[in-house]
Amino acid sequence: MKNLVLYIFVIVLGLSSCSQFERLRRSTDIHLKYRMAFEYYNAGDFVRAGQLFDDIVNMFRTDYRADTVMFFQAMSHFRQRNYELASHFFTRIYRDNRHSPFAEESEFLTGYCFYMLSPRPQLDQASTYSAIEAFQIFLMRHPQSEFAEQADIYMAEMKDKLVDKSYLTARLYYNLGQFRASIIALNNSLEDYPDTKHREELMFLLLSSNYLLAENSIPERRLERFQATVDEYYSFIGEFPTSQYSREAQRMYDRADRFLKTRGNEDDEEI
Repeated sequence: MKNLVLYIFVIVLGLSSCSQFERLRRSTDIHLKYRMAFEYYNAGDFVRAGQLFDDIVNMFRTDYRADTVMFFQAMSHFRQRNYELASHFFTRIYRDNRHSPFAEESEFLTGYCFYMLSPRPQLDQASTYSAIEAFQIFLMRHPQSEFAEQADIYMAEMKDKLVDKSYLTARLYYNLGQFRASIIALNNSLEDYPDTKHREELMFLLLSSNYLLAENSIPERRLERFQATVDEYYSFIGEFPTSQYSREAQRMYDRADRFLKTRGNEDDEEI
């Protein structure tokens, strides 16, 4: 019975609170709304704080507190993890209020919002590119900022994600047996990210893609494709002479070299 009474009390209290908040939102007293928005924000009720800041932001556009309202409007949505909307509001602050004390932090948080929106490497990386661009611009404008070190760290993470995206895309073509596409993707990945941590594997997959493409080619194309296999072997083994893939690379080289020496007239049985 006591639990039931407590449950009813909580419901009634909640309804009363909602009713009071709705009356507050309908109020024309913008100074009351301003004060209550900060009370809700400081209490950690970012939903109600955000609603009140949304209500009053345009009313304070010519007020000396305009940038304060805009910043905490953005922060309210940021605290709710509404990063797309928050990034829009943060951008408005440093774009329209260059001299605001909130401008520098807002510019950093714009990049951080894109950072938080960045998905896993297998998915589209539009937000990742936006994060990198935002942090680069931020560091150009504020190289001595207290946020500079963190911006560098986040930007490096985003670049690593693009490296992984490139690697996974190239590997996918290889795994699907689309060797002409994998050769293009692997070359692009190595050209775009020459210092990638996947370099050894990518170069081996490039060698293997050329070899498998040659093996499955019509007779008229096998000569040039086995020659490409030999060229890729020398590039690979020259850079990674003690690679874990050395034995398999040697096997592909021997097959291609024997074909080239007999100009395709040898028995095509596998060794």
